[in-house]
Amino acid sequence: MTLSLPPVAPPASDRRALLPYLVLAWAAGYGALRLWWAVAGAPEFPPLGTDLVVFTGWWAVALCAAAALVAGGLATARSWRPALAAAGWVVCAAIVLSCALLLLDLVGFLILAPTEAFTVAGFVSRIGCLTGAVLLNAAIVGHRRRYRGDCRGCGRTGPLVQRRVGAGAPGWARAAAYAAAAGCLLRLAAQVAVGFGDLPPAQGASMVAFEVGFLLAGVLLPLALVHSWGRIWPGWVPLLAGRRIPRAVLLVPAAVFSVGLIVYFGVGIAGLAVETVTGTFDPGDGRYPLAFFWLAEPAYWVWGWGLGLAALSFHQRTRRPCRACGR
Repeated sequence: MTLSLPPVAPPASDRRALLPYLVLAWAAGYGALRLWWAVAGAPEFPPLGTDLVVFTGWWAVALCAAAALVAGGLATARSWRPALAAAGWVVCAAIVLSCALLLLDLVGFLILAPTEAFTVAGFVSRIGCLTGAVLLNAAIVGHRRRYRGDCRGCGRTGPLVQRRVGAGAPGWARAAAYAAAAGCLLRLAAQVAVGFGDLPPAQGASMVAFEVGFLLAGVLLPLALVHSWGRIWPGWVPLLAGRRIPRAVLLVPAAVFSVGLIVYFGVGIAGLAVETVTGTFDPGDGRYPLAFFWLAEPAYWVWGWGLGLAALSFHQRTRRPCRACGR
């Protein structure tokens, strides 16, 4: 059932108009740091030798400059500029790609065992870089809501559609969730095939924590996003049994891990393809053959995309109606 709604009048003032200036401030500050490192030399980030990937050195400086140019355009625009928004999202994607190593930082924190690639300076730099992508995306979304959406509150367009409370997930979302679980299990099967090796007790405990979290994020989480049992705490959970699960409990980790998996392993697959074609693949100690990586990394990537699509559906089904327009 649909109901026609008149466009909601824009408010007299909009704080979203300040977002482009926050992007400009970020570009000036973080860009100055990247410029200094490009000219005078960046700190050492052992063992990888870099804090960012793909866009490093002068390319990182160029990204900051590109973000500033987009922010300047958004600050002065007085109508919807689709080309400017598209350019901004391309810059956002490039910035997020350069922060791909944040996935390793996050996993290390969760299992209380940071990887060898972790350094405090590198982590802070990656967080600073990612902040620019978050701010720029917020500025673009704000621009879209101000000049294209029917409602300045939510930016949504079209008629009001009455949604059934507790409506089930559509078929495409269920397929995505099961694809994510399949990707996770395929990655686990690849590890079982080559073995886990002999680990010291301390590292073994971290591995157990990693595998438990691996299955929770790879099987339980995507399925919970598309099934009704993911909306209510089960009976065996003390004090919470029968209560509704806050949507952020599922949505936040799903969004974070889906983006992390897509970005990190997207970069990894591209590098693996180059190494395969050029014959420069280094097997290291030979424990993990080339076939293992061609099985494991695409499995991670499918996991990330499936989790992201399931999370998108969950967000659309559980978001609250806009207070301004009711959509």
